[in-house]
Amino acid sequence: MTDYPVNMNVHPEVEPFFDPATNTISYVVKDPNSNSCAIVDSVMDIDYAAGRITYESADAIIAYVQDKGLKVEWLIETHVHADHLSAAPYIQDKLGGKIGIGRNITVVQDTFGKVFNEGTEFQRDGSQFDALFDDGDSYEIGGMRAVAMYTPGHTPACMTHVMGDAAFVGDTLFMPDGGSARADFPGGDAGTLYDSIQKVLALPDEMRLFMCHDYGPNGRDIQWETTVGDEKAHNIHVGGGKTKEEFVKFRTERDAQLDMPRLIIPSLQVNMRAGEVPKDRDGRPMLKVPVNAL
Repeated sequence: MTDYPVNMNVHPEVEPFFDPATNTISYVVKDPNSNSCAIVDSVMDIDYAAGRITYESADAIIAYVQDKGLKVEWLIETHVHADHLSAAPYIQDKLGGKIGIGRNITVVQDTFGKVFNEGTEFQRDGSQFDALFDDGDSYEIGGMRAVAMYTPGHTPACMTHVMGDAAFVGDTLFMPDGGSARADFPGGDAGTLYDSIQKVLALPDEMRLFMCHDYGPNGRDIQWETTVGDEKAHNIHVGGGKTKEEFVKFRTERDAQLDMPRLIIPSLQVNMRAGEVPKDRDGRPMLKVPVNAL
């Protein structure tokens, strides 16, 4: 049984947006009793080889929100993503809303501020975001209460956001046949990830779970929605009563075989700034490529 307040009687409307370039799913989550909504884990498009940023993915979300006459109250980041760039400030400029992330963004900023040699002008206090969530913090989307659960392990700042009978797990879990995300980034830990997954699985069995990524394992179609009950029974990494020791052994061995995400260098620089692209001394958007640093 979870210690977090949940209301399974509230059924938000959830509209997914799949980005095939990064296998990311963003969401518009609407309060069922008003026109208020939140946007979870938006995507900004980048052609890394060409050094070109565009906004087709974000524009699709903006068009949907405008067409439905919705009011954006929150732009939620479940964590500092290492595989895609956030479009939160671009969407905020068009639609409003507050950008929120877990308070341990400061840990991520401190770690990667050093990796990218950002200097003293880069603030490491999370002030680029409008709200920093602690474990158990709640916030309102219209009349719907949302709760932030601290679920670290993939990164030190990962949060699961519970909105009525829907929970947005970021990279804490994948679909049952996808298992779990890696835990070998700086600040990640497989044992901590296992404990966080157990917190998610303590939610009611009927709780809808929405993934941040899906890769269509074994050639199946892309999916993004499951339930706590399905994950408990069928998740290939933690389901069926697998122990913490079994998970840590598997996850550690598996992570040692994985390449770094294709967009990790630009993603970290942008996402630790709440989606803003860093600038050089002349004010031009500019990304760094540290060598042998990750």
